[in-house]
Amino acid sequence: MSAAEPLLEARGLYRFFHIGDDETAALHGVELRLRPGEFVAVMGPSGSGKSTLLACLTGLDEPDAGAVTVAGRRLTRRPEAERARLRARHFGILRQSGNLFPQLSVRQNIALQRRLAGVRGGAASAPIDALLERVALAHRGDDYPASLSGGETARAALAVALAADPAVLIADEPTAEVDRDTEDRLLDTLAAHCAAGRAVLVATHSAELARRADRIVRLRDGGLTDV
Repeated sequence: MSAAEPLLEARGLYRFFHIGDDETAALHGVELRLRPGEFVAVMGPSGSGKSTLLACLTGLDEPDAGAVTVAGRRLTRRPEAERARLRARHFGILRQSGNLFPQLSVRQNIALQRRLAGVRGGAASAPIDALLERVALAHRGDDYPASLSGGETARAALAVALAADPAVLIADEPTAEVDRDTEDRLLDTLAAHCAAGRAVLVATHSAELARRADRIVRLRDGGLTDV
Protein backbone atom coordinates (compact mmCIF):
# COMPACT_ATOMS: atom_id res chain seq x y z
CA MET A 1 0.00 0.00 0.00
CA SER A 2 1.39 3.38 -1.04
CA ALA A 3 2.19 5.86 1.74
CA ALA A 4 0.14 8.40 -0.22
CA GLU A 5 -3.01 6.25 -0.02
CA PRO A 6 -5.35 6.72 2.94
CA LEU A 7 -5.37 4.06 5.64
CA LEU A 8 -9.05 4.81 6.23
CA GLU A 9 -11.47 6.34 3.76
CA ALA A 10 -15.19 7.09 4.04
CA ARG A 11 -17.09 8.22 0.97
CA GLY A 12 -20.61 9.65 1.05
CA LEU A 13 -21.75 8.10 4.34
CA TYR A 14 -25.43 8.44 5.23
CA ARG A 15 -27.10 6.98 8.31
CA PHE A 16 -30.76 7.52 9.14
CA PHE A 17 -32.69 6.66 12.29
CA HIS A 18 -36.46 6.48 12.56
CA ILE A 19 -38.69 7.11 15.57
CA GLY A 20 -42.30 6.76 14.57
CA ASP A 21 -42.84 8.91 11.51
CA ASP A 22 -39.79 11.06 12.20
CA GLU A 23 -36.51 10.54 10.36
CA THR A 24 -33.17 11.86 11.61
CA ALA A 25 -30.04 12.00 9.48
CA ALA A 26 -27.26 11.10 11.92
CA LEU A 27 -24.74 11.19 9.06
CA HIS A 28 -25.29 13.21 5.91
CA GLY A 29 -22.82 12.62 3.09
CA VAL A 30 -19.74 12.31 5.31
CA GLU A 31 -16.37 12.26 3.54
CA LEU A 32 -13.21 11.46 5.54
CA ARG A 33 -9.67 10.32 4.78
CA LEU A 34 -6.92 9.39 7.24
CA ARG A 35 -3.41 9.05 5.89
CA PRO A 36 -0.42 7.30 7.48
CA GLY A 37 0.97 9.29 10.39
CA GLU A 38 -2.14 11.44 10.80
CA PHE A 39 -3.81 12.23 14.14
CA VAL A 40 -7.34 13.60 13.61
CA ALA A 41 -9.79 14.82 16.25
CA VAL A 42 -13.54 14.75 15.60
CA MET A 43 -15.40 17.38 17.60
CA GLY A 44 -19.03 18.34 17.89
CA PRO A 45 -21.81 18.75 20.45
CA SER A 46 -23.33 15.76 22.20
CA GLY A 47 -25.83 14.09 19.88
CA SER A 48 -24.10 15.33 16.74
CA GLY A 49 -23.41 11.80 15.49
CA LYS A 50 -19.80 11.22 16.59
CA SER A 51 -20.45 7.75 18.02
CA THR A 52 -22.54 6.81 14.98
CA LEU A 53 -19.68 7.88 12.72
CA LEU A 54 -17.14 5.78 14.63
CA ALA A 55 -19.46 2.75 14.55
CA CYS A 56 -19.88 3.05 10.76
CA LEU A 57 -16.15 3.56 10.20
CA THR A 58 -15.28 0.39 12.11
CA GLY A 59 -18.04 -1.81 10.70
CA LEU A 60 -19.93 -2.07 13.98
CA ASP A 61 -22.83 -0.41 12.17
CA GLU A 62 -23.67 -0.31 8.47
CA PRO A 63 -24.32 3.07 6.84
CA ASP A 64 -27.48 3.37 4.76
CA ALA A 65 -25.36 4.64 1.86
CA GLY A 66 -21.70 5.22 1.13
CA ALA A 67 -18.59 3.10 1.57
CA VAL A 68 -15.71 2.63 4.01
CA THR A 69 -12.33 1.13 3.16
CA VAL A 70 -9.53 0.33 5.60
CA ALA A 71 -5.99 -0.48 4.48
CA GLY A 72 -7.31 -0.78 0.93
CA ARG A 73 -10.05 -3.29 1.86
CA ARG A 74 -13.74 -2.47 1.54
CA LEU A 75 -15.49 -2.81 4.89
CA THR A 76 -19.09 -1.90 4.06
CA ARG A 77 -21.56 -4.30 2.46
CA ARG A 78 -19.65 -7.30 3.72
CA PRO A 79 -20.98 -10.21 5.81
CA GLU A 80 -20.64 -9.57 9.54
CA ALA A 81 -18.04 -12.31 9.95
CA GLU A 82 -15.82 -10.68 7.32
CA ARG A 83 -16.32 -7.23 8.83
CA ALA A 84 -15.32 -8.64 12.20
CA ARG A 85 -12.10 -10.11 10.77
CA LEU A 86 -11.19 -6.84 9.06
CA ARG A 87 -12.03 -4.89 12.20
CA ALA A 88 -9.88 -7.10 14.43
CA ARG A 89 -6.93 -6.98 12.05
CA HIS A 90 -6.87 -3.34 11.01
CA PHE A 91 -8.55 -1.40 13.82
CA GLY A 92 -7.74 -0.75 17.43
CA ILE A 93 -10.92 0.44 19.14
CA LEU A 94 -10.96 2.35 22.40
CA ARG A 95 -14.51 2.81 23.71
CA GLN A 96 -15.66 4.98 26.58
CA SER A 97 -16.11 1.80 28.64
CA GLY A 98 -16.25 -1.98 28.30
CA ASN A 99 -12.81 -2.40 26.76
CA LEU A 100 -11.60 -5.15 29.09
CA PHE A 101 -12.96 -8.59 29.88
CA PRO A 102 -13.24 -8.60 33.69
CA GLN A 103 -12.49 -12.33 34.01
CA LEU A 104 -9.13 -11.94 32.24
CA SER A 105 -5.93 -10.30 33.48
CA VAL A 106 -4.53 -7.31 31.62
CA ARG A 107 -1.98 -9.58 29.95
CA GLN A 108 -4.67 -12.08 28.95
CA ASN A 109 -6.84 -9.29 27.49
CA ILE A 110 -3.94 -8.23 25.29
CA ALA A 111 -3.18 -11.81 24.24
CA LEU A 112 -6.84 -12.39 23.33
CA GLN A 113 -6.93 -9.31 21.11
CA ARG A 114 -3.83 -10.54 19.30
CA ARG A 115 -5.40 -13.94 18.71
CA LEU A 116 -8.57 -12.34 17.36
CA ALA A 117 -6.45 -10.25 14.98
CA GLY A 118 -4.56 -13.33 13.78
CA VAL A 119 -1.19 -11.87 14.74
CA ARG A 120 1.72 -14.05 13.59
CA GLY A 121 4.71 -11.74 13.23
CA GLY A 122 6.02 -8.24 12.81
CA ALA A 123 5.70 -5.40 15.31
CA ALA A 124 2.34 -6.72 16.51
CA SER A 125 3.99 -9.86 17.90
CA ALA A 126 6.47 -7.97 20.10
CA PRO A 127 6.49 -9.16 23.72
CA ILE A 128 3.44 -8.15 25.71
CA ASP A 129 5.76 -6.85 28.42
CA ALA A 130 7.04 -4.22 25.99
CA LEU A 131 3.50 -3.02 25.34
CA LEU A 132 2.74 -2.90 29.06
CA GLU A 133 5.90 -0.86 29.56
CA ARG A 134 4.72 1.64 26.93
CA VAL A 135 1.58 2.38 28.95
CA ALA A 136 3.37 2.23 32.34
CA LEU A 137 1.64 -0.97 33.44
CA ALA A 138 4.57 -3.37 33.56
CA HIS A 139 3.76 -4.09 37.23
CA ARG A 140 0.03 -4.75 36.63
CA GLY A 141 0.06 -7.22 33.75
CA ASP A 142 -1.18 -10.14 35.85
CA ASP A 143 -3.85 -8.12 37.66
CA TYR A 144 -7.56 -8.10 36.84
CA PRO A 145 -9.56 -5.03 35.74
CA ALA A 146 -11.48 -4.77 39.02
CA SER A 147 -8.24 -4.09 40.90
CA LEU A 148 -7.09 -1.24 38.63
CA SER A 149 -7.51 2.45 39.29
CA GLY A 150 -9.36 4.62 36.78
CA GLY A 151 -6.13 5.79 35.17
CA GLU A 152 -4.73 2.26 35.05
CA THR A 153 -7.95 0.99 33.47
CA ALA A 154 -7.68 3.64 30.74
CA ARG A 155 -4.06 2.71 30.04
CA ALA A 156 -4.86 -1.01 30.02
CA ALA A 157 -7.67 -0.39 27.53
CA LEU A 158 -5.24 1.51 25.31
CA ALA A 159 -2.77 -1.39 25.48
CA VAL A 160 -5.52 -3.75 24.29
CA ALA A 161 -6.44 -1.36 21.45
CA LEU A 162 -2.77 -1.30 20.39
CA ALA A 163 -2.23 -5.03 20.90
CA ALA A 164 -2.18 -5.95 17.19
CA ASP A 165 -0.37 -2.79 16.05
CA PRO A 166 -3.49 -1.66 14.13
CA ALA A 167 -3.32 0.48 11.01
CA VAL A 168 -6.01 2.74 12.47
CA LEU A 169 -6.80 3.43 16.11
CA ILE A 170 -10.32 4.74 16.76
CA ALA A 171 -11.09 6.20 20.17
CA ASP A 172 -14.36 7.57 21.59
CA GLU A 173 -13.74 10.17 24.32
CA PRO A 174 -10.63 8.33 25.63
CA THR A 175 -9.70 11.07 28.14
CA ALA A 176 -13.18 12.01 29.36
CA GLU A 177 -12.79 10.55 32.86
CA VAL A 178 -9.05 10.54 33.53
CA ASP A 179 -6.75 12.96 35.31
CA ARG A 180 -4.35 15.27 33.49
CA ASP A 181 -1.31 13.03 33.99
CA THR A 182 -3.14 10.05 32.52
CA GLU A 183 -4.43 12.19 29.66
CA ASP A 184 -0.90 13.32 28.83
CA ARG A 185 0.38 9.73 28.88
CA LEU A 186 -2.46 8.53 26.65
CA LEU A 187 -1.86 11.34 24.16
CA ASP A 188 1.87 10.65 24.07
CA THR A 189 1.14 7.00 23.28
CA LEU A 190 -1.31 7.93 20.52
CA ALA A 191 1.23 10.34 19.02
CA ALA A 192 3.88 7.60 19.05
CA HIS A 193 1.48 5.28 17.21
CA CYS A 194 1.08 7.91 14.48
CA ALA A 195 4.84 8.44 14.32
CA ALA A 196 5.16 4.74 13.43
CA GLY A 197 3.10 5.35 10.28
CA ARG A 198 -0.33 4.49 11.66
CA ALA A 199 -3.38 6.76 11.91
CA VAL A 200 -5.48 7.83 14.89
CA LEU A 201 -9.04 9.20 14.89
CA VAL A 202 -10.47 10.42 18.19
CA ALA A 203 -13.94 11.74 18.99
CA THR A 204 -13.50 14.22 21.82
CA HIS A 205 -14.61 17.31 23.69
CA SER A 206 -11.11 17.79 25.13
CA ALA A 207 -9.38 21.02 24.11
CA GLU A 208 -6.01 19.51 25.11
CA LEU A 209 -6.52 16.49 22.89
CA ALA A 210 -7.64 18.70 20.00
CA ARG A 211 -4.54 20.84 20.46
CA ARG A 212 -2.33 17.77 20.01
CA ALA A 213 -4.13 16.61 16.84
CA ASP A 214 -2.77 17.30 13.36
CA ARG A 215 -6.22 18.14 12.10
CA ILE A 216 -9.64 18.85 13.60
CA VAL A 217 -12.91 18.05 11.86
CA ARG A 218 -16.28 19.11 13.21
CA LEU A 219 -19.48 17.08 13.01
CA ARG A 220 -22.68 19.11 13.08
CA ASP A 221 -26.16 18.18 11.85
CA GLY A 222 -24.74 14.98 10.37
CA GLY A 223 -22.14 16.72 8.21
CA LEU A 224 -18.36 16.80 8.63
CA THR A 225 -16.27 19.89 7.96
CA ASP A 226 -12.62 20.78 8.50
CA VAL A 227 -11.98 23.39 11.18
